[in-house]
Amino acid sequence: MLLHDFNATDAETAASIVSVWAAIPRWVDDVVAGRPYPSVDALAARAAALADTWTRDDLDIALSHHPRIGERATGEGAEATASAREQSTMRTAPSDVAAAIAAGNAAYEQRFGRVFLIRAAGRSPEEMRAELERRLAGDDDAEAREALGQLAEIAILRLRGMIDA
Repeated sequence: MLLHDFNATDAETAASIVSVWAAIPRWVDDVVAGRPYPSVDALAARAAALADTWTRDDLDIALSHHPRIGERATGEGAEATASAREQSTMRTAPSDVAAAIAAGNAAYEQRFGRVFLIRAAGRSPEEMRAELERRLAGDDDAEAREALGQLAEIAILRLRGMIDA
């Protein structure tokens, strides 16, 4: 979508687009309310600045829409399509790596009570496995901050993938 079209569309349509980036209602509303944006960089900067205010509650809301690493996204919408594209390297993951990630996902969920979130785009299955193992050793507060940072990275990558100057 062109930035001009994003700026000009109705608020409901814009919100449905922004929700694909990160489904956090107040963030979506604030990004939409900031239109018109003079550039994609300005839009991304505003979205990133607003993401800096995310809380654990926001993380929980957003994670309800994210599949586990290595699992297929459910649904047919833009968010499922984005997740599948971002995790595409998992389709060719060696079976031992995929099994270790599945076991790590279960351990992470038991330890932290939420889905493990990582920016999968641009990472190999082995890198994601190593990050999962590293993050399992962290404390809950540090891990929540790291997960929020990963969510922000995902949101900005999706934004930049969907909006053109």
